[in-house]
Amino acid sequence: MDTKQIAEEFIKGYDCSQVVLRHFANKLGITADEANRVAACFGGGMMLGSVCGAYTGALMAIGLKYGHSDPDGLLQQKDIMMAKTAQFKEKFVEKFGTVECKELIGYDVSTPEGLKDALDSGKLLEYCPGLVDQVIGMAQEVLDGEA
Repeated sequence: MDTKQIAEEFIKGYDCSQVVLRHFANKLGITADEANRVAACFGGGMMLGSVCGAYTGALMAIGLKYGHSDPDGLLQQKDIMMAKTAQFKEKFVEKFGTVECKELIGYDVSTPEGLKDALDSGKLLEYCPGLVDQVIGMAQEVLDGEA
C-alpha cells in the first residue's frame, strides 16, 4: 500500500490505527474486519489527540505476534513483547520525535474544530499517509525480527 492508497483509505473514513493493523491482519491470524473493529477507537490519538493512531495500530500488531497470554511461558513471553515494543518505540521516536498525535500533526483531531482545521490545511491527507507508510515499514522490521 502506498501513500496515495493510504490517503484514499482516510477519505473513506478509516483511521491510521485501522490502516496499520489491517495491513498485518492476515499474517497475524485476524480478518481485515476484525482489525478494523479492534483498531476503530484508536484513531486521532485514541480519539483524544493523544498517542498516534499509527503507533497504536503497530503496537496492536506487535501484541498479536508477541503478546503474552500462555500461563506456562507468561514472563518469558512478556519480556520478548516488551523488548519488541521498546524496539518499535525507539524507531518511531527517532524518526518522528514524539508519539503524540497533536504534536505530530499540529492539530487536535479529536475535536471537530481541530479535525476541520487539519483537513482544511491539507496536513491530514498530506502528512499522515506518509507517516502511516513509514510506520508500517518500521513495524514490519520489528515483526520480521527474531523473537
